[in-house]
Amino acid sequence: MANFQYQEVNLHYEVYGSGFPVLLFAPGGMRSAIDFWQHGPWNPIEALQRHFRVIAMDQRNAGTSRAPITAKDNWESYSTDHLRLLDHLRVDRCHLVGGCIGGAFSFSLMRHAPERVAAAVIQQSIGLDQNQSAFYDMFDGWAVDQKQQDPTVTDSTLAAFRSNLYDEDFVFSASKAEVARCENPLLVLMGQDLYHPESVSRDIAALAPNAELVTAWKEDGQATAQRVRQFLMAHTKA
Repeated sequence: MANFQYQEVNLHYEVYGSGFPVLLFAPGGMRSAIDFWQHGPWNPIEALQRHFRVIAMDQRNAGTSRAPITAKDNWESYSTDHLRLLDHLRVDRCHLVGGCIGGAFSFSLMRHAPERVAAAVIQQSIGLDQNQSAFYDMFDGWAVDQKQQDPTVTDSTLAAFRSNLYDEDFVFSASKAEVARCENPLLVLMGQDLYHPESVSRDIAALAPNAELVTAWKEDGQATAQRVRQFLMAHTKA
């Protein structure tokens, strides 16, 4: 367990194993934190640490990570955290595994620094398909906790932050045109529910030039772990 601080941002992270680095973006929506990996059909920390240097983290204002909340916060705020953490760990290039909101984090990072990402696993990414109110509600539930922790955070600041995140299209952090320009190799594990629409996963796989879609992966976590390992190892340079 470790913490990395820059300016007023304090990020909790954990490192497992050795080898080519893999940065994990956990599911959990605005509460994206390391512990959420324990509740899925497979756990990338357990599955990958024998072959890779696995870097897991709590996102800002989730788990034990903390950062100021401002009206200018957006997906790029998270990408800045990710790049600062990679620099701190002296990681020039890595793989990504992003679950749920981690799909949006992954596309944001690949938009801003594609050269830092060797390949990415996009596990049932969030995205827009007649479900915007669900993301507003999810954000608002998280916002209640933030106001309790810091009463100086105003409703107008939180409303602006919510708009910056969830008033965008497609995977929220990237448009369809931007995903179509994403040349990083992608393994897309399909979503199939309100927050992780099947249509979004299928569109990601159809648009991105180097994407592969896996439609059934929840039923056999061991098989999924093996497939992810093989995909990442195939895109790891010696």
